[in-house]
Amino acid sequence: MTFQLLDGKRVSAEIKSEIASKVSARRAAGKKIPHLGIILVGEDGASSTYVDGKVRACKDAGFQYSLFRFADTITEERLVRQVAALNQDDEIDGFIVQLPLPPHISVEKITELIRPDKDVDGFTNQNYGSITTKNPLLMPATPFGVMELLRRYSISTEGKHAVVVGASRLVGAPLSMMLAEHGKATVTICHKLTQDLGSHTRSADLLFVAVGKPGLIGADMVKDGAVVVDIGTTRVADASKPSGFTLKGDVVFDEVAPKCSYITPVPGGVGPMTIASLLLNTLRAAELRDR
Repeated sequence: MTFQLLDGKRVSAEIKSEIASKVSARRAAGKKIPHLGIILVGEDGASSTYVDGKVRACKDAGFQYSLFRFADTITEERLVRQVAALNQDDEIDGFIVQLPLPPHISVEKITELIRPDKDVDGFTNQNYGSITTKNPLLMPATPFGVMELLRRYSISTEGKHAVVVGASRLVGAPLSMMLAEHGKATVTICHKLTQDLGSHTRSADLLFVAVGKPGLIGADMVKDGAVVVDIGTTRVADASKPSGFTLKGDVVFDEVAPKCSYITPVPGGVGPMTIASLLLNTLRAAELRDR
């Protein structure tokens, strides 16, 4: 079977170009240029890399951005004050707090302090709950990116059996809600306590894997002709790479791809779409403030 790559890198570039055109139109109309705030705590290498990617994306889209860096010794109280300040700053249309945070800081507490209309990662309970409405406020960025990738490739989910492996609050759970509510799919959610995982994945028309366990899904776990979206991305040590690591997905790509109709690569699949979704949410946040 010949498969087609779901090229998130290409699609995200298209989205950034479309956003840049809208930003130019806003500038010509005398409207405010979207402004993204980014809070980065600590010196975690992966987090710094992700933030660098978000800054480049802002530049590509013509956004303004502000980066707020703090040592990992910052107190929770100080971080709370920073979030409150960005909530009140009319120059900032939306902002994110890059995860993970140091163990002494409550992710839940910080996340819930972000104003929902500025929560461009879509993490707050209000935005999470709004997924099930006809007009969501700001949707969780990674699941939003997955849905947009399917849409851009004209992959229908209506009436299909979608299996989501991984039930995290950030990806698996909201994605399953989007697939059911907006995609009109029949959804099965699997997690670490699911017995006989393969019996579920083999029945999937569309298989979404978001666990962070390299090699979890092999060819024997995928139905012929399935659409496979690999959301898991893990750094694995690789001395042959200048960086010292390589990125691995949850799906054994070389084995699984020949059985698929469509499949995402890792890297270059869902990752770029997450950043594109962040930009779409920031533009929407700015447009909401126009009203």
